[in-house]
Amino acid sequence: MFDLETLIRTASYFGLFGIIFAETGLLVGFFLPGDSLLITAGIVAAEGYIKLPLVMLVCTLAAMIGDTTGYWIGRKLGPLVFSRPENRFLNPKHIDRAKAYFDKYGAKTFIIARFIPVVRTITPTMAGVSRISYKTFLIYSVLASVIWGCGLPLAGFLLGKSIPDLEKYILFVIGGVILVSFIPVLLEYLKHRQEKATAAKTTPSTVEVKK
Repeated sequence: MFDLETLIRTASYFGLFGIIFAETGLLVGFFLPGDSLLITAGIVAAEGYIKLPLVMLVCTLAAMIGDTTGYWIGRKLGPLVFSRPENRFLNPKHIDRAKAYFDKYGAKTFIIARFIPVVRTITPTMAGVSRISYKTFLIYSVLASVIWGCGLPLAGFLLGKSIPDLEKYILFVIGGVILVSFIPVLLEYLKHRQEKATAAKTTPSTVEVKK
């Protein structure tokens, strides 16, 4: 999986579709490459091994179908999976938090999540669990999938065409993409910690005084 260029040349469009679908629609696929895979696919297309239009079409369709699969998994199985309050990771409170997040940020949630590893795997399922309207979800899923599925391969293609022998430095490119993709996660984590600390300072503590 670390040699993405060889993987894409060998598995071609079917491999791209399968990996993106699993990484997007199945919770067990959170560890699969996403952004780095699409960038590399664009670079491989610039080398002439595959066609850029087909890459963009396959990546977009796989992302859309994966989103829909994840949504309906969450919608159908979510209530059963999240029915145990004592479960730390699948606590029903997570549903309320996800719903509040979707209500607060709206479309931005689905579009930004598409560019964040792990988050893009969880978001469709949580949208289904939270009973977000499928029509609303589908509209923004299509929009986010087109931006992601076309934009990243195109960026890789342009890089491959503009930088000679880019394949020699592809590991550095992939490493840079991975680091950049985790920046929003870090920023959101720091923001959450700051909000939590601020809330703790402003919340009055009740002290019971024994007489």
